[in-house]
Amino acid sequence: MKRLFLALIVLAQIAIATAHASAEWGGQLKLCIYSDPKTFNPLLVTEQSSDTVRYLTGGRLLRFNRASLALEPELARTWTLSKDGREIRFEIRPEARFSDGAAVTARDAAFTFRALLDPALHAPDGEVFRAGGSQITVEAAAERTFVVRFSKPVAGVERLFAAVAIVKEGSLAPASKPVEMPVAGPFRIAEYHPGSSIVLERNPYYWKTAGGKRLPYLDSVRLEIQQNRSIEMARFLAGELDLIDNVDPESFSRLSGRPGITAVDAGPSLDSEQMWFNQASGSPLPDYKKHWFALREFRRAVSSAVNREDICRLVFAAHASPAAAIIPACNRNWADNRLRPRPFDPAEARRLLESVGFRLQGGVLQDAGGHRVEFSIVTNAGNTGRERMAALIQQDLSKIGILVRVVKLDFPSLIERITRTFDYEACLLGLVNDDLDPSSQSNVWLSSGPNHQWNPNQKTPATEWEAEIDRLIRVESTEVQPAARKKAFDRVQAIVWEQEPFLYLVAKNALSAYRSGLGNASPSPLYPRMYWNADQLYINRSRR
Repeated sequence: MKRLFLALIVLAQIAIATAHASAEWGGQLKLCIYSDPKTFNPLLVTEQSSDTVRYLTGGRLLRFNRASLALEPELARTWTLSKDGREIRFEIRPEARFSDGAAVTARDAAFTFRALLDPALHAPDGEVFRAGGSQITVEAAAERTFVVRFSKPVAGVERLFAAVAIVKEGSLAPASKPVEMPVAGPFRIAEYHPGSSIVLERNPYYWKTAGGKRLPYLDSVRLEIQQNRSIEMARFLAGELDLIDNVDPESFSRLSGRPGITAVDAGPSLDSEQMWFNQASGSPLPDYKKHWFALREFRRAVSSAVNREDICRLVFAAHASPAAAIIPACNRNWADNRLRPRPFDPAEARRLLESVGFRLQGGVLQDAGGHRVEFSIVTNAGNTGRERMAALIQQDLSKIGILVRVVKLDFPSLIERITRTFDYEACLLGLVNDDLDPSSQSNVWLSSGPNHQWNPNQKTPATEWEAEIDRLIRVESTEVQPAARKKAFDRVQAIVWEQEPFLYLVAKNALSAYRSGLGNASPSPLYPRMYWNADQLYINRSRR
């Protein structure tokens, strides 16, 4: 995997090492997010806008460097994992401060993790820590010594801490006034105008320095709330935005070669586009549709009827490849290369449907009870790529007699439907992943997880195959031998390929773009691509 990114790493290191010495530090970085954050509580983040704010404002014990693909010390200057994998000890650096000037202590870390691990909170990252069934205790052993103990070993546990933003002790009251929340990252929230923008200003107490100068270099970051990607592109071309972290392929072609703009294809990413059917038992769907969606044959038939090659060619202009399973092929350490993308085969789709009682009558597919097979796919409005994917899926499924309606929702409404009301039939959305290790996806694959999208927060597994995945995830999460972990997760991938709770459609390349004058830019294949090193970015005003 490291060889795949070697050229990128070298270029990144050269770029940062040779930053223009006479550049005027500071400036305001401007970029878009696509909805209002659903929460400012860093422990409850489930969608990308909230995660962007958390990433830019949250201080973590450890940090995942998107260029070197290595863990680095952050708020913790050192960490030590016991030989049996049951205890990890952090020494918090004395210079670490929250944005209100208070020192970051072991008590703050203990407070954060007690809240995170409280089952009543349903924190997605808490589910990841508990994936192996381990009982976890935390302790502030000294002013700056934070200790976490596990009743069972947790594989790759260090990486999990890189996702958790440390909050100040006692500061988890409802965030009705996010500007008052102390944070330990490079920026803090200065202004929030719902539906319009969020302004982040430099954290004056941020601990990092470079060349004797306190980071971050930027004065502020302005997050424009704009769900329409066409408007985002127009503003970028007009010079009103400095970067686009995730460029769609059509826009990428328009940007390539333009003066003053650098468009980067950083190669295969870990991100996927997928579709799933609502199988939540408490959903308001009619029973006959619940029956369809629970049938493996139905899900596999729909998957076989979708032409993934067409999607890659027509929607992604070949900046994507057909997806086969949970782990894309670029993640060589964890992908199961025996699994292949579902081939486009309408005849196989019809055979599967007929095997479970569906019949084609005058070009219309009906179930055994005479109900016409029709459903709606919800996706986020303003995302041109997904809208086109949905249209192609609609066209493909019409050829086997299924009527599909496409429903475009603003992102907050979409999240509300798939996480709270469950008032939807099928959803087309993407999974953003920023970690090569599959342990970070435990909150998706455990049946009790809040991100187990097709049927979340189950008290007990609804199916035998979900129960088997639960067992395998606990093996993968506690086994310390790499070969045994890989064997367990390969079986998870095989079950998902067989059952298709998610219909994996395409694995996307990492496309991004930025304007000249953005210093220390180092695009990565992993999210976030353009601002992962936000504390080192700067605006060179002489080039604007």
